[in-house]
Amino acid sequence: MAISGAALVLFLLAHMIGNLKIFFGADAFDHYAHWLRDIGAPMLPHSGFLWIQRVGLLVALVLHIWSAAVLTIRARKARPVKYAHRKPVQGSYAARTMRWGGVIVFLFVVYHILDLTTRHLNPVADTSKAHAAVAADFGPDRWYVTAFYTLAVVTLGFHLRHGIWSALQTLGVSNARRERVLKAVAFAVAFVICAGFLAVPFAVLTGLVK
Repeated sequence: MAISGAALVLFLLAHMIGNLKIFFGADAFDHYAHWLRDIGAPMLPHSGFLWIQRVGLLVALVLHIWSAAVLTIRARKARPVKYAHRKPVQGSYAARTMRWGGVIVFLFVVYHILDLTTRHLNPVADTSKAHAAVAADFGPDRWYVTAFYTLAVVTLGFHLRHGIWSALQTLGVSNARRERVLKAVAFAVAFVICAGFLAVPFAVLTGLVK
């Protein structure tokens, strides 16, 4: 779970940085979108790199979900009989809702693909017009899309904050002396990713990006 999660976090960082190209103008953003399809040419076919990336992400996602299921089953088998009285455990919101947060993020990924990748749910059907699709998607008349996007990204932030911290513990990076610093690192990474992803829809919504 830690390794597959790390791969997904690296993708999120790269994807977030790419999204911010929209602030350099429509031509720069569209050029970036076209460049992604031409990476590896002529050795790779058109969009070949993107398909390799998609397959890799799918494998990482399946492994992540499978790991979560295995850990859940192991936890239940370790305690086949429920506690007669269970003392409430103090924990963060993210820690208590990791599974449901994962489900919400997964459903959002499905919607996001149908919206901005295949364009089945986007007003701009032409997949070559990346900037126009983003501008149309988060316009003031489609405020509900921005609201749903915000909910999903904030949920992702909670998931990342706890997930990164847990991964650091799993991989043996954490110890008593580093605990406070590593928790701050986990929060910082989650915050940067959330802020980076939310900057684009709110810039479109407020007219900063047209």
